[in-house]
Amino acid sequence: MSTQSQMMNAKERARESVAGRPVMAPAVDIYENAEEILLVADLPGVTEEGLVVRLEKDQLSIEGRMELSQSGTLLAAGFRSVDYRREFVVPKGIDAEKIAATLKQGVLRVKLPKIPAVKPRQITVQAG
Repeated sequence: MSTQSQMMNAKERARESVAGRPVMAPAVDIYENAEEILLVADLPGVTEEGLVVRLEKDQLSIEGRMELSQSGTLLAAGFRSVDYRREFVVPKGIDAEKIAATLKQGVLRVKLPKIPAVKPRQITVQAG
């Protein structure tokens, strides 16, 4: 296990023990096209109020808090409330001012638009 992995595991364990809740890395799909990079993260049970998406230098972090709030007496529990946390290194060539995120039915979509200098472009060829 690398030192970085050990540090991350220690950090996650410390976070979990302080909060008293498990911390999970959400499943994330990453897509790229000519215009942008798109992150799609599964955050079931997370609401807009329980979600923080932050960009600091070249680190994009996603933190979500799932709350199970049902009325009545709990008779059986198949799962419990968790916190989600995941970090990504944002590559050069992303327009940080235009990053946008939407949350719909537990699916977070983060659009990381590319700056014009890194987008592919057609070169006009002139004869003669």
